[in-house]
Amino acid sequence: MSEQTLDLPEERQTTGVHLGWALVLICVAQLMVVLDATIANIALPFIGADLNISQANLTWIVTGYALAFGGLLLLGGRLGDLFGRRLIFSVGLVVFAVASLLGGLATNEGLLLGARGLQGLGAALASPAALALITTTFPAGPQRNRAMAMYATMSGVGAAIGLILGGWLTDLDTFLGLDVDGWRLTFLINVPIGIVAAVLALRLLPESKSGDGTLDFPGAITGTLGLLGIVFGLSRAGERAYGWEHWQTISSLVAGVVLLAAFVLIETRTRHPLLPLRILTNRTRAVSFGAMMIAPAAMFAMFFFLSQFVQGIKGYDALEAGFAFLPFSFGIVFGAGLASNLVSRVDPRFLAGTGTLLASLSLFMFSRISVDDSVPAVLGALAKGETVGADLNYWTAIFPWIVVMAAGMGMVFVPMTLTAVHHVAEADSGIGSGVLNTMQQVGGALGLAILSTVGLHHFNDTADTIAGPLAQGMVANGIDPNAVDPGSNMTFLEGAIWQGSFTDSATAGFFVGTFMMLTASLLIWTLLNVKHKELATDGPGAVHVG
Repeated sequence: MSEQTLDLPEERQTTGVHLGWALVLICVAQLMVVLDATIANIALPFIGADLNISQANLTWIVTGYALAFGGLLLLGGRLGDLFGRRLIFSVGLVVFAVASLLGGLATNEGLLLGARGLQGLGAALASPAALALITTTFPAGPQRNRAMAMYATMSGVGAAIGLILGGWLTDLDTFLGLDVDGWRLTFLINVPIGIVAAVLALRLLPESKSGDGTLDFPGAITGTLGLLGIVFGLSRAGERAYGWEHWQTISSLVAGVVLLAAFVLIETRTRHPLLPLRILTNRTRAVSFGAMMIAPAAMFAMFFFLSQFVQGIKGYDALEAGFAFLPFSFGIVFGAGLASNLVSRVDPRFLAGTGTLLASLSLFMFSRISVDDSVPAVLGALAKGETVGADLNYWTAIFPWIVVMAAGMGMVFVPMTLTAVHHVAEADSGIGSGVLNTMQQVGGALGLAILSTVGLHHFNDTADTIAGPLAQGMVANGIDPNAVDPGSNMTFLEGAIWQGSFTDSATAGFFVGTFMMLTASLLIWTLLNVKHKELATDGPGAVHVG
């Protein structure tokens, strides 16, 4: 995009703002924030081995970030409205960079999870301000559509780039001549990017007007803790040691529901609510928020399962696993570009509806992946030093459906990003964009919690069936089942059980994810009636919320 300045309405008037460079800066920052949700996925086994984190707690490295990010996004949006979006955007990037430094230097589980939560806070400050800066800087029509397409592309591409970059960095054992654990670089790489972006933001981005009002801390606390309670309860439900009937599971879920009910009550009674419920009274926005909560949930869960599958079952190393997801980047760029070109001529319902159907097809085909993980096959693979899915053909079983998923999600992100801020007033644009990002991150955390619970139940059922025969087969082959595999923190028996059970776990998750995506598609096809001509004339401040 070439450097340019535009004649803007008074509320967007800036001096010497080069919109091309401003958009690049916003998109780079958004890419950094989004990719960090997935960059650690490939590194999870290495982090667990280095910091002695259990398999059950490894998921919190992903969900902890998503919960802090999603739970505090509305607060971040309101801070931008009250104190200036450029300022909050820059502060968020600095917090993110500092948290990344702490994560890269973490020496135990507690420090790492704390750093991930702090990263989520930084992302919650920066991300809604970034989207609001686009909606208040670029005029409605083709220019804002192109800007939104770039932003939406970063939201989708970031997930895949995180896996590729994570794979490359995790495989490194030296950097600039220094011995280093590669997984630490997945955090440390954010430090210079975040600091430089924060400094450039103060030079390139226009500042918004400061608003009036107060911060709704009770709403922020009850909303965030409510979400945490629900995700914690769902996670406990999937663990063998707890289950649905355990008091921790029940109390966490009940507390989460009560806190979220309190959040709604607080928002209806406070003078300056964190989430003005009028934001949700417009059907177009409500449907967009709902769809953008469900669809990314299934997509992020796909990354979680598939990244483990290609490493643990297919046998790829971290770098190969990262490159296995490279087609996702190309597919989502294609889908977003197609949607960007059509959104001014085709109603959002047809674009996003088609995209969710394509994504549903992809998830269904992933659920059909099959490998021979019988007890004899697992024992045979163990004897050869291989994995049970080593012979699975990537190009026919995985590659096509990664591309289909990516293209479909690209077609979803662009129109849904536009409709989610449909007719939002200038004063509420930070909150409108905050709700959109909240739906994506909270949906990702909830989706991962739900689908991992489904997967864990299938995993445990299969493990109970094969554990005895696997142990007997190992003893017969002269292998001590309780000896620790030098390449992991698991015993040989635990590794064999994982080989024989994980495919059932992943495919069950994919299958349930298919119906989650179809639910999003149903919402879009039946309830999203906004016309493309309305989007072309929409502008901040043009129509007040509600």
